[in-house]
Amino acid sequence: MKRAKFDDASHLALTECVQKIETNTDAELILIVRARSTSYRHADYLFGAMLAFVGLLFLLFSPFDFHEYWVVIDVALLFIIGAVLSRYSNWFRRLLTSEKFRSEAVRKSAAAMFYEAGVANTNAELGLIVYLSILERRLEVIADRGVLKGVNALEWNQIVAELNQAGRKPEPQSLLEGMEKLGCLLAKHLPATGENPNELPDAPLFELK
Repeated sequence: MKRAKFDDASHLALTECVQKIETNTDAELILIVRARSTSYRHADYLFGAMLAFVGLLFLLFSPFDFHEYWVVIDVALLFIIGAVLSRYSNWFRRLLTSEKFRSEAVRKSAAAMFYEAGVANTNAELGLIVYLSILERRLEVIADRGVLKGVNALEWNQIVAELNQAGRKPEPQSLLEGMEKLGCLLAKHLPATGENPNELPDAPLFELK
């Protein structure tokens, strides 16, 4: 069964979701969906090296005779092929990296976007970012102090846990459902007063290449 993609239709649905959320709360929310949170070039090179090493063993111990120059050429080609295969495979990249590495990559990227997107500069410190990274299958929610002060901690932790769970299966529908629950919580504790301008873009930022 193919997974639903983050396409134009899901972008529109998530934009409308953010708009609806901000109609009912003074909180300012931005949603970011990325294909990955770091380059993973080291994983690509590692897979290339592994494939090249297997090829070298075959050439050295094969019952067939190979000219010496074929050894160098074949090993180099296998390295390139392995690196390219890994580059276009989330599965290989996850296999060749640790959970800790992937988690830290997402956390650092989300924290950087919190400032780059202007979330930290919102009025009354009511900004928050929902950051989903597809390769790592992780979702981070970072809120400014105004949100954390205004929302019940127990309810907040529960919603964040549900969003984190949705991030493990990164699909538009599960993300949309989690965002709607987040919106209900924000409306409950930080209702719209009509005095808060729209400071962050409603349209999600999709970086999927």
